[in-house]
Amino acid sequence: MNDIRIIFFDIDGTLVDMNTKRITPRMLETLARLKENGIKLCIATGRAPMVVPRFEGVEFDAYLTYNGSYCYSGKDVIFSNPMPREDVHMVIKNATALGRPVALATADCMEANGADKDLVDYFAIAGEQVVTSDRFDQLADGEVFQVLMGCRKADYPRILEGTVNTKIAGWWDRAVDIIPASGGKGIGVQKVLDYFGLTREQAMAFGDGNNDLEMLNAVGHGVAMENGSAELKAIAEDVCRHVAEDGIYHYCLEKQLI
Repeated sequence: MNDIRIIFFDIDGTLVDMNTKRITPRMLETLARLKENGIKLCIATGRAPMVVPRFEGVEFDAYLTYNGSYCYSGKDVIFSNPMPREDVHMVIKNATALGRPVALATADCMEANGADKDLVDYFAIAGEQVVTSDRFDQLADGEVFQVLMGCRKADYPRILEGTVNTKIAGWWDRAVDIIPASGGKGIGVQKVLDYFGLTREQAMAFGDGNNDLEMLNAVGHGVAMENGSAELKAIAEDVCRHVAEDGIYHYCLEKQLI
């Protein structure tokens, strides 16, 4: 795999163990050694830019946030893909009918019209708290890149009812990220590859959830974590060890990337 020039990493369940919520020293070493070997490092997450963790001693070359709807490198915005305003309002209406609060994610904040246990627990995965906004209606009329809400899979059709250009990127069984239908990590990966002048054959990606399906299909070498979903492992080129076992480290060592 001497042709690999860029690697995309999901965060939760991939770089960071969902149980410990920490990155291991060995994983930090892996990222540093990949960088030393001239491989570009990119984060690809459903998280907001303001809650992407910083890893000591590691500088990433690009960030795909909001499941690829807002991508940047340094101060350069590579791709900005907000949801249609009418769809934002329709999702809020549908969520209200389900008795569910929602959080709106913009380029610089995430604020909600309330909180329930599922939404609170969803935010807690990233070590964040739900902020209830007194300017929620104003935010809904602006640029919204993602809507977050607690729900179950059976609720998906009702959440999207009446929307025209919106889809669900789900990676947890109690909540979802709602994004533009023209978005997703796969689109974000392609935008970043174009930005750096690289091909899909030169790209690798690691992920664990169903919101990583498009990402793994967008690169030449897609790797699922052992702790990943059955759907993701079914389409992956390879499966590496569990995140708790430093799976990425062992895979990169085996493939002589480090």
